[in-house]
Amino acid sequence: MVGSTSFPVTLDVERPQKFDRVQVVLRLALLVVVGWIGHPVGLLWLGLPLVAAVLVSQKGGSRYLDEDGPTVTRVLNWIIDLVAYLVLLTDELPGQGKHPVRLQVERSGSPTVGSALLRLLYAIPSLIGLAILTFVSGIIWVIAAILVLVDENYPEGLWKFQLGVVRWEARLLAYLASLVDRYPPFALETTSVSPAAPSSS
Repeated sequence: MVGSTSFPVTLDVERPQKFDRVQVVLRLALLVVVGWIGHPVGLLWLGLPLVAAVLVSQKGGSRYLDEDGPTVTRVLNWIIDLVAYLVLLTDELPGQGKHPVRLQVERSGSPTVGSALLRLLYAIPSLIGLAILTFVSGIIWVIAAILVLVDENYPEGLWKFQLGVVRWEARLLAYLASLVDRYPPFALETTSVSPAAPSSS
């Protein structure tokens, strides 16, 4: 459902003019490794709310957002950098303080231990949506990889779909980490979406 206010998590990345064929091979190797350890979202779905709950229990919600929020955001930015690389949004890997993805999180709310843990349940509908999108994204990845190997590029429409999936994932991770109070929208775009499920606070 579309509303009038923007969601407090935004993400953007610059599309390369050409993609490097060699990077496709590197991505394949990384995807094999990721496949062995499982998709990171599954681990983060459990880990982020638990870490947030522990930190909130030690410091309180406001201090968690103020003191730990920037560090958690940087970690999420690195994760999203890697995801953006893997799904063929960019040829840049994260490292040496460089972030190919510009992730901005306007921290909000006052999380409690209970609200942080309840996000394990509240996030399930969004996780299901992301799983469906990830399946489609995988098909697009194969098409894009073949096109990059042939022509060092692939259509912008497919690139924008991949960008939308990564935006969905970024919003969900920020929510799971209790950095934002609003439920992540069911949309590929970042802007002007209202909550789609109950807030956890």
